[in-house]
Amino acid sequence: MSSIINLEEVPVTPMKRDPAWKHVQMFKNGKKEQLKCIYCMKLFNGGGIYRVKEHLACRKGNGSICSLVPKDVRFHMQQSLEDSGTKNIKKGKKQKQQKQQKKQKIEEEVMPLVSNQVDENDEVVDARVGEGMSKNAAMKKRKKQKAEEEETMVSNQVFENHELVVAGEGMSINLVDAHVGEGMSKNAAIKKRKKQKAEEEETMVSNQVFENHELVVAGEGMSINLVDAHAGEGMSKNAATKKRKKQKAEEEETMVSNQVFENHELVVAGEGMSINVEMTKNSTPMHSTDIDADSEAVLAVEKNALGPKGFDNDIKTAIGQFLYYVGAPFDAVNSVYFKQMVEAISSRGSGFECPSQHELRGWVLKYSVEEMKNDVERCRLKWGRTGCSILVDQLTTEAGRVLLNFFACFPDGIICLKTFDSTEIFVPAKCYELIRQIVEEIGVGHVLQVITPGEELYAVAGKWLTDTFPTLFWSPSAAYCIDLIFEDFGNLEWISIVIEQARSITRFVYNCSAVLSMVRRYTLGNDIVDPAFSHSSTNFSTIKRFVDLKHKLQTMITSQEWMDCPYSKKAEGLEMLDILSDKVFWSSCQMVVRLTAPLLGVLRIATSELKPAMGYIYAGIYRAKEAIKKALVKREDYMVYWNIIHNRWERLWNHPLHAAGFYLNPKFFYSIHEDMQNEILSRLFDCIERLVPDTRIQDKIVKEITLYKTAAGDFGRKMAIRARNNLLPTEWWSTYGGGCPNLSRLSIRILSQTCSLPMYKRNQMSFEQKVNSGNFIVSQHLSDLAFVQHNLQLRQMLTSKEQNFSDPLSFNSIGMVEEWIRPSDLLFEENGSSYWMVLDPSVNSMLIRPSNDEAEELGEGFDDDEIFNYGK
Repeated sequence: MSSIINLEEVPVTPMKRDPAWKHVQMFKNGKKEQLKCIYCMKLFNGGGIYRVKEHLACRKGNGSICSLVPKDVRFHMQQSLEDSGTKNIKKGKKQKQQKQQKKQKIEEEVMPLVSNQVDENDEVVDARVGEGMSKNAAMKKRKKQKAEEEETMVSNQVFENHELVVAGEGMSINLVDAHVGEGMSKNAAIKKRKKQKAEEEETMVSNQVFENHELVVAGEGMSINLVDAHAGEGMSKNAATKKRKKQKAEEEETMVSNQVFENHELVVAGEGMSINVEMTKNSTPMHSTDIDADSEAVLAVEKNALGPKGFDNDIKTAIGQFLYYVGAPFDAVNSVYFKQMVEAISSRGSGFECPSQHELRGWVLKYSVEEMKNDVERCRLKWGRTGCSILVDQLTTEAGRVLLNFFACFPDGIICLKTFDSTEIFVPAKCYELIRQIVEEIGVGHVLQVITPGEELYAVAGKWLTDTFPTLFWSPSAAYCIDLIFEDFGNLEWISIVIEQARSITRFVYNCSAVLSMVRRYTLGNDIVDPAFSHSSTNFSTIKRFVDLKHKLQTMITSQEWMDCPYSKKAEGLEMLDILSDKVFWSSCQMVVRLTAPLLGVLRIATSELKPAMGYIYAGIYRAKEAIKKALVKREDYMVYWNIIHNRWERLWNHPLHAAGFYLNPKFFYSIHEDMQNEILSRLFDCIERLVPDTRIQDKIVKEITLYKTAAGDFGRKMAIRARNNLLPTEWWSTYGGGCPNLSRLSIRILSQTCSLPMYKRNQMSFEQKVNSGNFIVSQHLSDLAFVQHNLQLRQMLTSKEQNFSDPLSFNSIGMVEEWIRPSDLLFEENGSSYWMVLDPSVNSMLIRPSNDEAEELGEGFDDDEIFNYGK
């Protein structure tokens, strides 16, 4: 780590377009640049971005592979490597072809020019100086070979009328179609044309100046009379040669803009030329209507030339218009089910028949309901070993109805069990009755705890529940309690001032597209507003984002681009400049981050679906208090914040399950140099007595705790010691706890539990329809639909392991960031200043991401007695 700290980080410029640049950090060590993977933090001393791409694609090559890269990034890097390989092959072939063409052109340019004689009427006579002259003979032979090659290349083409290519300046041309005789075959006509074209090219490179020419050109038996209007007698041979070469260059330039006609292909290069075409085969003149019809044909060809790209755009437009019509959120396309749908339809081909609404509300929904119920049954088989937690989530709809969603959470996933409308009878007794029914349906032996919101109503219901079922615990949601801590922090005067200053900037930026585009360019695609779990947590995650982007924002406001921007002269722009240049503002932001960043980490641990939080939540709160103490030093200063935490966390700080999870996590337990706090051991005994009713097994567990303390048996193996930091706590106990079977079984059940409900999308539509249906059959139908919908969303959340980065301007994030992006009272005068279509797409080259694993950053060492003993 010291080598990385000594390096100077430099931004990745937009000029670096390889997709792998989005997933690295660049450092400068003197004149040498080094790259670092943002997932596994591996530092690359050489090999460039290609080696990093191989690393991210997990392709064994010149370096190691990344074990932490998200699946979608790995797939994208693999596709990029394959595409670059294909491009290199095509590039090699193209370079080889260009080399051959260049060689052939050089040979033609050095070919001797041989036309030497001009008669008194300046009629061109092919002066072949003598049959015995080797140079001329070689030239003639090469011309003949070229004519034969061109004849072979065009032998499959059919010329209905004429092909004419003329180059000259100030030339008048009279074309008379000398129609090929009826007895002449098509092949003979082609041979004749190719021979004539070869003779024409031979004559065009001649060094002679011609006043009058008679030349036979490739066409279908066409003779052309050319009268030179400019080449006077006084023009020198070199001047005339240069003029013809210039004309030929102009001809070649014009030939690329060919017009396609129904019966003719005509390419003319030159200036001041008049053309009269008389055709004996078809004397009908060409009218403007014919040209219009041919122009439409050209447009049709150009449209078809778009190929697969244009076709894909049509498909994407059709998908977009359907989603707009049904009102689906834009991020619906990120769903794994959307991708499955597209792949299924494309694999079926054009014969696919769309399902009817009767099928979707009939056998398709029935099949999905049965599939979800089978999933629940498969989960029950695992609950005997790990147990599960019942989670209650309260949702208040826009119509004011109170809905209770019941979930079962366990290490392998989370499933929605039922949804109830409790609007009319939302009282502790009703809440207790609903939870009791769910516990009995699952089986009281499988349930270790019930987690609810923290309101007093749920606390009363939880107390009744633990009296009814003495083998389980009730607990308020850890995320709910942390959110209340953030709310109290935000009400402190100095912190609220900092938040309002930052909001004045974001309200200006996010309501002016030109400024927002500039900010995103300078921050490399990062938004300065960071949506989080709730309104309160969003306040502090956004302040942290400001600190992370401090130097980039200051670079922007001191740039010439910002000074030239008209919005920098507005009151909001001037205020933004003042705030971002204010040292007091930045020092206050940094202090806010020091006080709240550890709590944001605890919040991510509590709501994470990647690993059970029970073994980490106690250590997370310890670290949050420790960080506040180190930041403020003086006891009277940090006690203000400790009191807020204690007030909101009192019921959880000494919660038996949280303390037992800390005790049974080997990473933390063996890092304490002194004896474990008696209060924590006492909470572990509470768990043993409540969760293990059999007194004989209780006694065995107490004896086995001694082996755990002394790291006896397999606990003391070098493998087990190394694995304390590498394996999940449940895996560690499963692997090395064989000598303590009873303690191991209890440890796995405790460490498999969560502390909060993971964040998921709450869809109210089906509930509102159910309430307003007024019909039992329709209501039951909608209940099944809600059951399927919830579980599909939860399955998506668990199968998609990539981190979710929300756009503050997305419809799904508006609720969390409303106070940060709503327009200020002063309206913009210029029309279109907030028009979304002019927004530049985000660069997304160096997105700021949270740590891959907040739990692993909690570290070792828990020796501050003041933190443990506070609040006793």
